[in-house]
Amino acid sequence: MSTASAHVALTLAQHVDAVFGVMGNGNAWFLDALERETSTRYTAVRHEQGAVVAADAYYRASGRIAAATATYGAGFTNTLTGLAEAVQAQVPLVLVVGDEPTSGPRPWDVDQIALSSGVGARTYTVGRTDAAATTVIALEHALTYRVPVVLAIPYDVATLEVGEVPQLPGLSLPEPLAPRGEFALGLLDELAEALRTAKRPLLLAGRGAWLAGASQGLGRLAELTGALTTSSALGRGVFPDQAHDLGVAGGFGAEGAMELVRQADVAVVFGAGLNQFTMRFGELFAPGTRVFQVDIAPSASHAHVGGFVRGDARLVAEQLVQRLEGMTSSGWRETVDVAAARRYEPGDDQAADGLLDPRSAARRIAELLPEQRVVVSDGGHFIGWANMYWPVAAPDRMMMVGTAFQSIGLGWPSVVGAALARPQDTVVLTTGDGGGLMALADLESAIRSSGGRGMAVVWNDAAYGAEVHVYGRKGVVREPMMIPQVDFAALGSALGAEGVVVRSLADLERLAAWREEPVQQRRFLVLDLRVSGAIAAPYQEEIYRINSR
Repeated sequence: MSTASAHVALTLAQHVDAVFGVMGNGNAWFLDALERETSTRYTAVRHEQGAVVAADAYYRASGRIAAATATYGAGFTNTLTGLAEAVQAQVPLVLVVGDEPTSGPRPWDVDQIALSSGVGARTYTVGRTDAAATTVIALEHALTYRVPVVLAIPYDVATLEVGEVPQLPGLSLPEPLAPRGEFALGLLDELAEALRTAKRPLLLAGRGAWLAGASQGLGRLAELTGALTTSSALGRGVFPDQAHDLGVAGGFGAEGAMELVRQADVAVVFGAGLNQFTMRFGELFAPGTRVFQVDIAPSASHAHVGGFVRGDARLVAEQLVQRLEGMTSSGWRETVDVAAARRYEPGDDQAADGLLDPRSAARRIAELLPEQRVVVSDGGHFIGWANMYWPVAAPDRMMMVGTAFQSIGLGWPSVVGAALARPQDTVVLTTGDGGGLMALADLESAIRSSGGRGMAVVWNDAAYGAEVHVYGRKGVVREPMMIPQVDFAALGSALGAEGVVVRSLADLERLAAWREEPVQQRRFLVLDLRVSGAIAAPYQEEIYRINSR
């Protein structure tokens, strides 16, 4: 005989190879079955939020769905920020939780279905006769709609004996969406003609294009049309030809590159949501630019889009290539010095206040980072430095967990998921002192899970920098924005890492030596950068200007 919890574990294990969590009363029997009866890897974290974040990062780094697990009540409510981030970022995962018994709530129970719904996640509750089937339905929902789902096991159902696990069909998932019908194909023809006649064509791609497998098709389309290319922050590296790529679009972009974007007469956006940051608050494209968007969303995501083609980015790119084969290239890309346009301000060794200049630190770290790396980013003012100065090979090698929900404090557990997803790569966390302290429970998890394959760069300016550079400049009292100087090097060392306080560029030479050491002999490296809080990232200056209008 087998319990309902075992049915969930055994069915989930057929489709998921990683589970992250914290054990409690509500999920103990699920984890018991997972450990005893499956080969799925379970990784313990120290905070329930970290379980969801690790599963989120695992998907972003590998493209494979993972699961998180927590108990009911307080364990579940701890997951909500991570759950909301996964909803906003369109990351599929399954959160297996305990829930109130079917007889009704106890004093410590909360309405978990309402709370899940409040952040945009659907809940599936298993019963004594349908635990396996409900698990399959939850997986299908998560993968079809690219969202997290909650799979709840009521407390009095968890240990019920329900017989052998039934044989179930495989997951049923939709085929990629292709433009269909006279109207859609007519729009595709219009888009092809616009590219054929464009003098300065531009292609912009986001993470959606990467998930669709559109890189090669987009590369060929750019080559045919002579287009310059650029990407959203989450799509960096999606174009195979970096020689004609302007880098990231929006507030993280280099000024010279963004000036070229505004020269485009036709811009086509593939799989990018065109949020306010990518669009530079409406100023990315010049008024005369014809903007087309290709996406699986029901409609265009920005008012500046003049033509919308609904469809999978790969399929649409390939159909455009078929229509345009043999065309004469615009030749625009050959007239542009892309390398010069992408150049950022190098910064000084030290800022005026004697602290480390974050620009020069970011530039030097970029030269020293291991080539085979995955970068995970927490949220905060510092996100500009890695996104501007650190090259990215592909969108699954640079992920920002927290920015979709405008959250901080999700950094350390992101290392856990990325490290398990990419066991051959070095995982590099970029975080701030505010977010780093907020997620401190899973500093231990990050060190334990990645060891010598992991490192963290803490941009330690003793402040909540984003607030300082916007509201502090507006005259809001600064004391609540400040953080007493914290020694992250010592914190890491206390948990088994190697901690280095970095006050000058010369101190970064420890990273150069660490990179060359055998992985088995290294410890997790925490670089505690004592950076100046007086230097604002360019995107933060942009936000300040918008907020000051």
